[in-house]
Amino acid sequence: MKDKAKNHWLILVILALAQFMVVLDTSIVNVALPAIQKAFHMPVSSLQWLVTAYTLAFGGFLLLGGRAADLYGRRKLFMIGTAIFGVASLLDGLAQTGGMLIALRAAQGLAAALMSPAALSIVLVTYREGHERNTALSVWGSVAAGGAAAGVLLGGIITEYLGWRWNFFINVPVAAAVIFATWRLVPAHESEETHNQLDLPGAISITGALMLLVYGLVEAPSHGWTSHTSLGYFIVSLLLFAYFVMNEQRVQNPLVPFKIFRIRNVTAANLIQMPIMAGMFSTFFFVSLYAQRVLGYSPVKTGLCFLVIPVAIAVSATNVPRLVKKIGFKPILMVAPLVTASALFYLSHIRVGGNFAHDLLPGFVLMGLGMGATFISITIAATSGVSGKESGLASGLLNTAQQIGGAVGLAVLTGIASSVAANYLTHLNLLRQPSNLELLTAQVHGFHAAFYLATGFMITASVLAAVLLKQQKVSETDVKSAMTSAG
Repeated sequence: MKDKAKNHWLILVILALAQFMVVLDTSIVNVALPAIQKAFHMPVSSLQWLVTAYTLAFGGFLLLGGRAADLYGRRKLFMIGTAIFGVASLLDGLAQTGGMLIALRAAQGLAAALMSPAALSIVLVTYREGHERNTALSVWGSVAAGGAAAGVLLGGIITEYLGWRWNFFINVPVAAAVIFATWRLVPAHESEETHNQLDLPGAISITGALMLLVYGLVEAPSHGWTSHTSLGYFIVSLLLFAYFVMNEQRVQNPLVPFKIFRIRNVTAANLIQMPIMAGMFSTFFFVSLYAQRVLGYSPVKTGLCFLVIPVAIAVSATNVPRLVKKIGFKPILMVAPLVTASALFYLSHIRVGGNFAHDLLPGFVLMGLGMGATFISITIAATSGVSGKESGLASGLLNTAQQIGGAVGLAVLTGIASSVAANYLTHLNLLRQPSNLELLTAQVHGFHAAFYLATGFMITASVLAAVLLKQQKVSETDVKSAMTSAG
């Protein structure tokens, strides 16, 4: 019995390690951006694609990955995705051009889309209702919240001492270990469905719609928001989405059974997740550039700056589960995004001649506290009341909202930052090449605008939580029920 219990929790360690690797790779390249730019002579406008290509492919294929896990077996999809992730990481480290690296980052994102929903689905059906699953979801939420911050720290250390390519090479042995441990310890988790018909037209149409939307948002600042090119991306994206909705309503086995949205908190949690991630991604991208380009920090020093975030997340994540038992997750999801909003508002006042203690530290502490509370609570809300055979779909939806929200947010915020920086230089009416100080000042003005808008995203998430989430009773029994999905 002791061995069985030990294996029971070793499964969570394996799945959490894989999820940590997936989330880590969303942010690990942020600190390495200047080194990669120098290695491949990439223009600044192309740098965001090293982040966006991963999140875009991740978000675009998550619904496909989640449903495939339900249909073909969770462990099988998880191991396949982990194997592809390891191979793509190896090739990332061997990339010879910026374009090649961007394409391989997209391959990593596709692999992550197979891994992540399958892993969370296994968690949901492995751990019993009540304290056991409460603990498992708390660990899962903490890993999801801490992975992004830890990615910046590890990215800084690896970039400075081993070189930026090792940010990708390090995934290879980890992926191999996860595959071996999964094969030995994780049950097969075969499909609970009576069919194995994957809705390919639905998968292709929703993936295409999401990817064209984000690509259009990324390119709109350079082409113009009302240009034929930008409008073309948005119109085709809208048409594909309309086709997806019609297809899902008429096919026998849809990719996304719309009945899942009848579960109020599932729908609400996914809508809340998008503006949260839209605002949160900005922190790691813009602050990494600010620390190295404006403050002149090394990659390691930049990474160490972010260390306070996972520490604050740990403090928050340790206490939030007890708070959920007392008051439910709705009040937490009303307040936690406002804590994160205060962090982003603080960061909107960073200075050209700034320093860590004054310009970053207070914002980072608030950011970590808000992130820890938000991720745990929203994971519980988004998986409440979902049947075991649709657990992969529910986790796929949550991860889709996370990645698409982050990709769209980063696209919009980088566009805003670039436009504000360009306008600042234009208004200087210089008849000469701008000085380095003037360029840095323009860039910081752009960061300010991006953080102001990110603050608005967080406030929107808080309002959505207040309006859309179903209130839970204070009793422990009812809170436990809300934190589970039937296995």
